[in-house]
Amino acid sequence: MNPISTDGDAIEVRFQHEVLRIEPWGADSVRVRAARERIPATDAGALLEKPPSAAVIKVDGHAASLVNGDLTVEVSIPETDGFPFPIVRFVKDGEELLAEEREHYWWPGARVFYGNRSGAGEVHQQFRAYPGERLYGMGQRTHGRLDHKGLSLDLVQRNAEVNIPFVLSNRGYGFLWNNPAVGRVEFADNCTRWTATQAQGIDYFLTTGTPARILARYADATGHAPPLPSWASGFWQCKLRYRSQEEILEVAREHKRRGLPLSVIVSDFFHWTAMGDYRFDPAEYPDPQAMMAELSSLGVKLMVSIWPTVSFLSENYEALRDNGMLVGADQGTEFVASIRDKGMAVPGPIGFYDPTNPRTREFLWSKVKANYFDLGVRVWWLDACEPEINPGHAGNLSLHAGPGYQTVNIYPRDNARMFAEGMAAENEETVLLCRSAWAGQQRYSAAVWSGDIPATWDSLRVQVRAGLSIAIAGIPWWTTDIGGFHGGDPASPEYRELMIRWFQYGAFCPLFRLHGNREPRMSTGWDMTGGPNEVWSYGDEAYEIISGVLRMRERLRPYLHEQLDLAAAEGLPAMRPLFVDFPADESSWTVDDQLMFGPDVLVAPILHAGARSRPVYLPPGARWTHVWTGRTHDGGSLIEQDAPLDQIPVYLRDDASVPIKE
Repeated sequence: MNPISTDGDAIEVRFQHEVLRIEPWGADSVRVRAARERIPATDAGALLEKPPSAAVIKVDGHAASLVNGDLTVEVSIPETDGFPFPIVRFVKDGEELLAEEREHYWWPGARVFYGNRSGAGEVHQQFRAYPGERLYGMGQRTHGRLDHKGLSLDLVQRNAEVNIPFVLSNRGYGFLWNNPAVGRVEFADNCTRWTATQAQGIDYFLTTGTPARILARYADATGHAPPLPSWASGFWQCKLRYRSQEEILEVAREHKRRGLPLSVIVSDFFHWTAMGDYRFDPAEYPDPQAMMAELSSLGVKLMVSIWPTVSFLSENYEALRDNGMLVGADQGTEFVASIRDKGMAVPGPIGFYDPTNPRTREFLWSKVKANYFDLGVRVWWLDACEPEINPGHAGNLSLHAGPGYQTVNIYPRDNARMFAEGMAAENEETVLLCRSAWAGQQRYSAAVWSGDIPATWDSLRVQVRAGLSIAIAGIPWWTTDIGGFHGGDPASPEYRELMIRWFQYGAFCPLFRLHGNREPRMSTGWDMTGGPNEVWSYGDEAYEIISGVLRMRERLRPYLHEQLDLAAAEGLPAMRPLFVDFPADESSWTVDDQLMFGPDVLVAPILHAGARSRPVYLPPGARWTHVWTGRTHDGGSLIEQDAPLDQIPVYLRDDASVPIKE
């Protein structure tokens, strides 16, 4: 009996106790799944429904091939001195893109299942390593590199570490580890190995093409972001934290008095009566309806912070607990973190609602709708949605979707889904500002910000790479806390310089948002606030420069929306690494501190204290015009560009007309 057969347009290999299934999944793309005995009937992965295909399959003894557009997949059971195992190889135009590789010549093979008789266990998937390969994407990371080759990465959600396991290779393929389990990936010199701590099987997606084509195929497979609402490209003002309705209104009024643009202002955490009540505290917000009306008259939207945490003092706690809508715990109670919420003299225990449960999504949205939406709130800040448990033992969690180790990485995605579906039911557009994300979350109107990051120059450098990485991983709406989150003294000349440079970079991010916990800071708790964090908080010189950056951003908004409409249609992020536009230029694959803002604008942020110039690489095949001086340069050159405090290097490509300069 031949272990290789066909099943419709799929190849199926049954060898010993393993089942391996290879099938087309969109143009130039395939999905590969493997498991012991049988492929799991359900999964919590990121892929949308399989589209029709015209793939061609050939079976020849113990070998087979599947051709789907530009991608060919070969599978064989080669003769070996050790135990034989099926091996999969991916080819384009006769050249190997990626191939599986055994972990050991004798045993095991390229796919490893360490089961525990429960139907789940540790799984490995190993591939060959290639000299000169570069690997990009993987969500948002804090290691400060754009190219992940040579690194080992945890596949788990943490504050400022966003796990989206999609990688784009300079060899011409994109790869999604379609498994929400906690695990790790090693992009080593001797192999690439993906590991899930506990899973029922192996599941991945592979596509091929230019970088832009790969991103389009990936968006087709996992979902496209909607167009960004017109208001969302403006300036977002936030701090930790405005403690009352009047504080929020006074900042919005001051923006208007000064003639400064403002699109969104934010009500941060602890605005509630208790965590899990999901309503304004009347002691701080005595007339939220009047607040919403005044903000609307000023042309400003209010974003409200929604934490997934539930205090035992919440009026909703018993309903959530008794109906199984909290994240469960295998050991101990369902309280998996602590914080000093209202009514607590010291930090007390809190649980997390379970957004993977459809009943939770229905119940929570009903509370949010009654207490916020019906007042006019349309923008949602989904904070701490990793979920931020402490200690971070995902193996102790039990979700509706499955055991914590197997499924917890989809928590932020399903949290966004709850709000996206609620807003869609009301025929309303939104932006969900999320601290974490998983593959496919972009289809739920999800933006991501880079979490609670330091207010340092090193942190600014990290943000540039982090933002480009998450763009490659499929999230086109992204931002940072301008100025960093943890600290920063508004009276410090050194910090004021950092704030100016961060604003200049932030103006070229898809979302443009100021936030932070400035000095003097307070210990975490319901009564906390931080130092001033408004545009006018940093002295006259900084104010003059920053207000100019705000006006520049206003001029950029029509161009940005053109690019984000393209992101919605074709999966091409507006902010992206140089190699997306210049894939044939080897040097563009190595530049990690510059970015393209759409096809026509190249930005080189200033990332070091005291710097008044920096080297800038200008890719070949174009003429580049320095925005501030009008001087032109041939592409394919490395230049030293002046950058006085009120400018960062920005260039227009060829004859592009983008109104950056007044």
